Formats: sequence, structure tokens, C-alpha cells
Amino acid sequence: MPTDRQASPERALSKADEVAGLVMRRFEELPRKRKPAVRDTGVREWTTLSGIVAEREGEMRCICLATGVKCLPASKVRVANGNGIHDWHAEVLAMRALNHFLLTECRAILESPAYDSFVVTRGAAGGRWPFEVRAGVRLYMYASEAPCGDASMELTMSAQEDPTPWSIPPPPSTTTPATAEADADADAPPAPSLPGREYFSRLGIVRRKPSRPDAPPSLSKSCSDKLALWQATSLLSSLTSLLVAPAGAYLSGIVVPEPSFVPAAFARCFVDRMAPLRASMAKEEERAGGYSYAEMEPLTTRLPFEFSRQSGDAPATSMAPCNVSAVWTPVLEEGLVGGVLQGKKAFADRGASAVSRRGMWVLAREVAGALAACGGDAGPTEALAARSYGELKATGLLEGRRRVKRMAREEALKGWVRNTGGEEFGLEVS
Repeated sequence: MPTDRQASPERALSKADEVAGLVMRRFEELPRKRKPAVRDTGVREWTTLSGIVAEREGEMRCICLATGVKCLPASKVRVANGNGIHDWHAEVLAMRALNHFLLTECRAILESPAYDSFVVTRGAAGGRWPFEVRAGVRLYMYASEAPCGDASMELTMSAQEDPTPWSIPPPPSTTTPATAEADADADAPPAPSLPGREYFSRLGIVRRKPSRPDAPPSLSKSCSDKLALWQATSLLSSLTSLLVAPAGAYLSGIVVPEPSFVPAAFARCFVDRMAPLRASMAKEEERAGGYSYAEMEPLTTRLPFEFSRQSGDAPATSMAPCNVSAVWTPVLEEGLVGGVLQGKKAFADRGASAVSRRGMWVLAREVAGALAACGGDAGPTEALAARSYGELKATGLLEGRRRVKRMAREEALKGWVRNTGGEEFGLEVS
């Protein structure tokens, strides 16, 4: 992988500017078809950009990036069949790209023991995980605007023509496991307890992705809530955590544009409401599962993103979100529309992105198979041979991760409604 930057004492840019600059420069190198454009009608498209930069011994490299501003309606989750991505907001898509990158690094190490990965190395002999993030590596995320949800509610309020708080609905009745399962089977809109950008006077709560009032409802949680959760679960997905240790895979910091940063909002979203979980995970017995709590540092940059909603002087009425999402790592470059590969039929196997559930399962199984062939632990291979994605997610190897997520929902992110369904597919060979 090429070096993006060698440490240089002459550089006057802050670390935040370096992180943002590396991500934006990589984005600039993508083909034009992966970027927003000006439509024939004169409407200027905008998007959100996010990327992850790894720092090791003073050297920084952009290892993945993504753009995107949309997500799948709750009614479509069950038919996505592992091929359609549920949430392609930039921060979430960048996290999926990171996991793809980490697995390809694991594969490269197995294929050539002499391969010197910048980020990944083999785990300790006899350890729980065959791979781990190199000691001393720090990960930073750049986002071209504040994450949707609680971390940007003050910005949402200030943008309203009428900032008067909405009437707050009564709290929902207590839900039992049986009724929760029944509710998950219904294609009903989310309850008011999981609002998007509405009820903006309610702060510190879990929210779903914001959308137009006439848009089909979604149960995808806001980027603020997912980032808050990742402080406990790490950036690793379920599949990647079968092979890579979560320690070291946490964000050290998140970089946002200076105008998007509201200190009180970030403190409330990522520190204050997470305090009970942070205290629980500090106990020795909670660390036995390989997870810890890692609070990320907010950083700001003054570097502008060319295609942001705030760039330029076009009025809001002549702007529209870009339908194309870009995904990039050093070994992957894709364009997505509607959560599937650009130009492909929705939810068909051929339309599955490499970072979709199906694509990641295929890749993880390849890595686990290569590991077993080299005499490594067969546990991941057995888990990844599951008949369905749901069965895979239920493997005992992921109990530590499930426990941390339960703790997060019970102690910090109360009101979190799981986006269930769509886990019945398998990797049958036709």
C-alpha cells in the first residue's frame, strides 16, 4: 500500500487538517462518476464524505472512505437478502469499508507471510484471535459534517424556520419480548420514541436516520448513536471480530468541520449519556471478552469539502442529495445506488456490494478457510459455515460482542430499537 505521508516537522497543519486532507485527496482521485454533479436542470448535487486514517509511528495513511446520505426503509430490510446495504450514510459505509480492508489485509498476510501490513498483524500464538491491529496504530475518522442524530441536534434546531419545540408524545408502554417480536414483523412506522430529526427539544436520546416527512420510515439508527456504540464494540463488524481482536480497533478521534462542531452536543452524545456504560466496562470482568471502552476525541478542521451541503452559494432549493455512493479502500472501488452496485437490479445477488452482508460473509469465509489451511484455529471456519446469516450472528464466538451491545442498550442507549429481519439468507452455491 502506498505511503500517503511521511512525518515532517515542517508541516503546519493540525492533525485534524491532515486527517481531513488525506481523505479528501483520496476522494478527489476517484472517477467522476463516483462524485456529485450538476444536473441538466442546474440543480447541484451534494453528499457527505467520511473516511478513516491510520497513524503509525508518525506516518498517516487513508485506508478507506465512503460517501452517502441515505438508508433502506424498514419495509425493505427483509427483502434485501444480504445483497442490499441497509444504511449507506457515509460514516457507516466507511466503517463497512474499513472491515473489508482489514479482512483483505488478513488474507494478504496468510498468502504471503512476508507481507508487511501497515495496520494488521498476526495475533499472539494460542490467543483467542488469529489477527490483531498493530500496537501503536491509532485510527481517526473524518466526516464532512457533524453526524446525524444527537451530535447535531443544535444545528438542526438553528436551521428551523420555527424553532419552537414540538409537543412531546407520551412514552410508549413497556414492551415484552413477545410483543417486540410481533412489532418487528409488522411494517409499521417507528414509534415516536425513535424519532428522526423531529422532537428536536429532546436531547440525548436514540434517534433513527432523519428523512423527509413523506419518506418511508426507517429503523436505522442515527450516525451519532452508532458512533457512540462503537466506543464500546469497536469499529469491527460481527464477522470481522471472528478473526480480528477488537482491542486497537477503536477510534482515537473524529474530525468534523469547525462550523459543524457544537461542544455541548458532542459531550452530551458521546460522553455524558455513555457514562454508565463506561463505568460498567471498566470492571475487570467486563474486559475478559476482549472489549473495552474507548472514548474518541472530537477534533475540528477548517478545510472545506467541495461537495458538502454547505459549500458554494447555491440556494437550498437548487440543491439535491447525490444518489450515488462511493466506496474506496486500497484494494476496492465501487459505486452504489440504493444500497446495491450502480447499474444492477435491486437486491439481486449480482448487485451485492463487496461490503454488503453477503460480500463480507464471502470474504470472511475465504480468510477463515485460508487460516485453517495454514493450521490455524478452525473455530471461525466452523462459525462462518452457518446455514444462514442469522445462525452465523448467533454463534457462541460472538457472545462477548452481544453482551457489550446489550449493556449499551440497557445502560446508555436506551430506546434502541433493533432493525430486525433480512437474516434468513445463506451462501448456497447454485
